[in-house]
Amino acid sequence: MKYFSTNGKADAASLEQAVIKGLAPDKGLYMPECIRTLPQEFFENIDCMTLQEISYHVATAFFGEEIPADELKRIVYETMNFEIPAVKVTDDIYSLELFHGPTLAFKDVGARFMARMLGYFVKNSNKRVNVLVATSGDTGSAVANGFLGVENINVYVLYPKGKVSEIQEKQFTTLGKNITAIEVDGCFDDCQALVKQAFMDEELNEEMFLTSANSINLARFLPQSFYYFWAYAQLKKMGREKELTISVPSGNFGNLTAGLFAKRMGLPVKRFVAANNSNDIVYNYLQTGEYSPKASVSTIANAMDVGAPSNFARIMHLYGSSHKDVCKEISGATYSDAQIAGGVKECLQDNSYLLDPHGACGYLALKELLQPGETGVFLETAHPAKFKDTIEGITGEEIEIPQALQQFMSGTKESVQIDKNFGTLKSYLLNEEQSENDKYYN
Repeated sequence: MKYFSTNGKADAASLEQAVIKGLAPDKGLYMPECIRTLPQEFFENIDCMTLQEISYHVATAFFGEEIPADELKRIVYETMNFEIPAVKVTDDIYSLELFHGPTLAFKDVGARFMARMLGYFVKNSNKRVNVLVATSGDTGSAVANGFLGVENINVYVLYPKGKVSEIQEKQFTTLGKNITAIEVDGCFDDCQALVKQAFMDEELNEEMFLTSANSINLARFLPQSFYYFWAYAQLKKMGREKELTISVPSGNFGNLTAGLFAKRMGLPVKRFVAANNSNDIVYNYLQTGEYSPKASVSTIANAMDVGAPSNFARIMHLYGSSHKDVCKEISGATYSDAQIAGGVKECLQDNSYLLDPHGACGYLALKELLQPGETGVFLETAHPAKFKDTIEGITGEEIEIPQALQQFMSGTKESVQIDKNFGTLKSYLLNEEQSENDKYYN
């Protein structure tokens, strides 16, 4: 299968080229030339399959032509080796708990899959690759831990100073080895802009091989479709799979885009809800048909603080830029910090279920928009303990920190501090590359 750019001005790429490069030469995002529909037999038997079996079937439809079956199976089975329970919250609403991976966030799926796939390509091509990733919270920790120790791959995590939780920060600033944390004096959009500028800078790309592990990389976002099929399988076991509506806490919109791909592959989802915090750019588009990116604002659901979501370009391509067609399958909702906090408190009091701020957006959207006869699933994207101070301030109750997070908290933070000027980042990366070359050749 070939992969084309959403901007339509670059040559089609192989899977290896698209994954290693990340962003197309014309600044567009790669898309597969076709989205294969899975056979009806798969959906008839899906409730009898394991998470790994389901994931491998889906991965084969995406990547089976380019990667040998035994290698692809290894990548999938090593990635999807943790539980993803579907928990009943109310009579009509279920939480799909995506926070049981190594860093307790949904991005473990895409990050671990991409690390293994990129590692496979790098090993076969004998390249040395540098991964640049911008994070507003959980992406950095998932990518850093997914790539930790992978040979011939260095990872640089750019994050906004003072705008991620302490636990999130510790998860990617305490690792060392091939992971470098870069603390940017700015917001997430500044970090994302720096990464995109780096990809487009000719001198930088001549000196070092760059790729991205944000959801702009198709090897990061496509595997996130796995758990949509898993959610359907769990609801089918309960006899609740009809009229399925899935609410997705949305920031850069890679997670929702993966769900839309799953629907194109035949997954029986009635519709999706894009649940936003105060960064309501896509919500406004759904209401008006006008897409107007703007500077992001800081919220307690910080991983969704995105003012110019990259994957909007993929959504537009899926629907031929038709606002009418988009709105047939996607509804929108947006919530202030006060509303998010209220949702956390209400859900705990009424249902004895503790949400994180991002999952709270998904829960609130279903409470507001779920129609009679529908079954709602919201994606609970991170463990509440990753936002310990925020959640304890809302509920007045202490949260027990899981052992996996306690290990990170005992580490010593190490970061490189820069301003949001691209020249500063460029100079630092070139110096780092020279140091790597000196070590390699000496």
